[in-house]
Amino acid sequence: MAAKKLNENESLCLFWYRRDLRLEDNAAFFYALKEQSSVQPIFIFDSDILDNLEDDDKRVTFIYEVLLDIQSALRKKGSDLWIFYGKPEEVFKKLIKDHKVSAVYTNHDYEPSAIARDQRVEKILSEKEISFKTYKDQVVFEKEEVLTDARKPYTVYTPYKNKWLSSVSSFYLKAYPLDLYFSSLNKTSKKSSVPSLSEMGFKQIEFDFPETTLTKQMLKNYEKLRDFPALDATSHLGLHLRFGTVSVRELAREAKKQKSAVWLSELIWREFFMQILYHFPHVEKKSFRPEYEKIEWRKDKKDFQKWCEGKTGYPLVDAGMRELNQTGHMHNRVRMVVASFLTKHLLIHWLEGERYFASKLLDYDLSANNGNWQWAAGTGCDAAPYFRVFNPEAQAEKFDEDSEYIKKWVPEVGTDKYPEPMVEHKFARDRALREFAKGLGKLKK
Repeated sequence: MAAKKLNENESLCLFWYRRDLRLEDNAAFFYALKEQSSVQPIFIFDSDILDNLEDDDKRVTFIYEVLLDIQSALRKKGSDLWIFYGKPEEVFKKLIKDHKVSAVYTNHDYEPSAIARDQRVEKILSEKEISFKTYKDQVVFEKEEVLTDARKPYTVYTPYKNKWLSSVSSFYLKAYPLDLYFSSLNKTSKKSSVPSLSEMGFKQIEFDFPETTLTKQMLKNYEKLRDFPALDATSHLGLHLRFGTVSVRELAREAKKQKSAVWLSELIWREFFMQILYHFPHVEKKSFRPEYEKIEWRKDKKDFQKWCEGKTGYPLVDAGMRELNQTGHMHNRVRMVVASFLTKHLLIHWLEGERYFASKLLDYDLSANNGNWQWAAGTGCDAAPYFRVFNPEAQAEKFDEDSEYIKKWVPEVGTDKYPEPMVEHKFARDRALREFAKGLGKLKK
């Protein structure tokens, strides 16, 4: 359908892209097109976020290329995507000044900084009597939709998962048909200017991004093969879920269709951690369980650097860190091992590792990354006690028996160029258990 041309005195409705970079099955975009006329999509490269990133951050290139694809598709429909760089509040002030804006539609975000940002933007809009409408999109269930019988948020995964599964139905997984309402797009023949990556302080990085396909074969073999890092047996959809280039509803429908309960459980883990962050925002920088704040973590910069560089003397740990540093990806099983090593073997605070992952992972998502790091450290919302300590050598023997994964990333293993283990496993485990017990007041005086 053709987009509708904006008359000079007609109001403009803005749809604000954030973590939902697609033209199909998009909740807020759907409601904007259905309820309003002259809908103008926008995206803001938030300078508050970008200014804290390295100039070769691949995620910025990914977002940029996706936006250009969306812009091209919208231009073929007679519309456009307006792309800005700056502080969202300042961008909206200018948009309000330059246009007669009637409403702003966008999808919910659950991170503390994003919630604060939205509150600031909503205040600016309300002062001009412009409505700010937000919708659920990046999850199947949110906020108060999956609660205990006492109407409290779940803090243990398995009961949450069971309630999630008993609550889900085809209604919650139904796609939003945007294509029925594209005639409500703001029509414009003038192409908007786009800030270049260099103008925003970034380099154009050439690399192959993972595809968005979810194959039947992967789903069929996922439970059996997912723990073996040498195999290409995972979906590689983390990046796309993070930025919404694929719909979570579509993925959940496919997982249910193929009866892949284990892969579906990964989507549920993602929502569980997202709601933990929403209901307990203190977890962003502090332990979920306050009593774990009393643990005396080591602050050894040299040990931390060895871990970062993949030079610990434990091949599976080193392979994982080198894969991360070179590709922006790390296999999920290996993520658990390297996180356990940092927090238990080296007794370095989980937040140090979480921040390092944040700077490197293409699929970095605050809630999932935070939740998994606290799970590995034993400080999070997990039913298991703190004394889970992965043995990196035993993990390698079990999940990389032929060292195929290890040799790919640490070719010097077995030569005199490879370092000795920086800490002995039994010593490290005993030290971790002692310090955790001491911090929690469990040691006998």
